[in-house]
Amino acid sequence: MFGNYLIGLREGLEASLVVCILIAYLVKTGRRDALRPIWIGIGVAVAVALAFGAGLTFGSQELTFEAQELLGGSLSILAVVLVTWMVFWMRRTARHLKTELHGKLDAALQMGTGALVATAFLAVGREGLETALFVWASVRASSDGTHAPLVGVILGLLTAVFLGWLFYRGALKINLAKFFTWTGGMLVVVAAGVLAYGVHDLQEAAFLGGLADKAFDISATIPPDSWYGTLLKGVFNFQPDPTVLQVTVWAAYLIPTLAVFLAPVGSGPSKRVAEQKAAESDEKAGATGA
Repeated sequence: MFGNYLIGLREGLEASLVVCILIAYLVKTGRRDALRPIWIGIGVAVAVALAFGAGLTFGSQELTFEAQELLGGSLSILAVVLVTWMVFWMRRTARHLKTELHGKLDAALQMGTGALVATAFLAVGREGLETALFVWASVRASSDGTHAPLVGVILGLLTAVFLGWLFYRGALKINLAKFFTWTGGMLVVVAAGVLAYGVHDLQEAAFLGGLADKAFDISATIPPDSWYGTLLKGVFNFQPDPTVLQVTVWAAYLIPTLAVFLAPVGSGPSKRVAEQKAAESDEKAGATGA
């Protein structure tokens, strides 16, 4: 449940921050007349994300077992690719996100209502589709026959909306760089479990071999139906009897990805000068936008 809560929190907070930045900029610049198109774009983006998630959930139920496993495994791997790209992208651009959105919004304001709707839709829609796909894959991987994984996601999203509201009201200051670094690292761990589960799905669909080749089996030590077995599955998508291929893929993804993600961005005089110039540029852009 914690892993799914983390997904809902992380992904939801990204979308909430985008919404807050868009709304706050319009209010600050006296363009409240543009709020309605922005909210329309946000509403359409949320509706599309929900429809996409519903399509994944209910559409796959009509397939055969092998087809379900093949689809589930393929989409799980795709979800891991997207979320990996997303955490690296956000780690690199978090400090410039506000300036980037302000620039897009200024251009949309000059083009009219349709452009405003499209700007809000694209800004929030990308987050929504990524969230729907990764949540679907993660809930499917950590499902234990209860509603706990889905409840975890919903609680994470509600927490994100609340934190976003506090951020907008000025009652909460968030160090975005640190927040997205730590949650991104934890999300990479969750993604590794989703990837391993996706590989297992492809093995059950007979798309990949090695289903009978178990790396180890500690089901007697950590029963899947025990409270600690359920906890490990909910947090890390832990499986007590993985195949050799699952363990290999899990380690091949997790170790280098986490090492690169948590590595220092860089140091030295040239790096510090570049960062100082970037900060000064952001400040000038913010002053101009205000």
